Amino acid sequence: MKDGVTLYCVRHGQTDWNAQSRYQGQRDVPLNDSGREQALRNGRALREFLPEIAEAQFISSPLGRARETMQIVRRELCLEPDRFETDDRLKEVHYGSWEGQLLETLEETEASSLAARMADPYRFRPPQGESYADLLERMRGWVDKVETDTVVATHGGISRTLRTYLLDLDPNRILDLDVPQDRVLVIQRGEMRWL
Repeated sequence: MKDGVTLYCVRHGQTDWNAQSRYQGQRDVPLNDSGREQALRNGRALREFLPEIAEAQFISSPLGRARETMQIVRRELCLEPDRFETDDRLKEVHYGSWEGQLLETLEETEASSLAARMADPYRFRPPQGESYADLLERMRGWVDKVETDTVVATHGGISRTLRTYLLDLDPNRILDLDVPQDRVLVIQRGEMRWL
């Protein structure tokens, strides 16, 4: 990412699977009503950057929950809702065979795998899935080419890997990073704040 560029990172709003503690990953689960309210709130928070932010690049994960979040944000900014790009590299981490599973179920059926994840959260890969190290490499292919201020609608895993990479954080603490759905992460290389 070019020096001086600002990313406004919006995690998609809540889905029913988020509320249930069900692993979503790359499953295309829609926003629920709470998620739409969170997206509205984030759009309102971004208004303080008008008119300049209207000239920023707008890009989203192609998954429906992120795209709908971006549409809501753009409406709140009085911008045409569908005028943004998508990029596959901004998809959530792939949880493989864990996708669709409740955390509570995995605690019973995959206790040793969950323990392995806690022991090495950055490199652990669920069966048929991705590790955060894999995700960071995928995301870097996008963020290293960002040259202008950008509003991005994406996922918790991307938010975590962006901060790990751009703030030079310990990757083994990646699961400790908060991923709120009702706040906007404003990040530049070496610094960040929440709106």
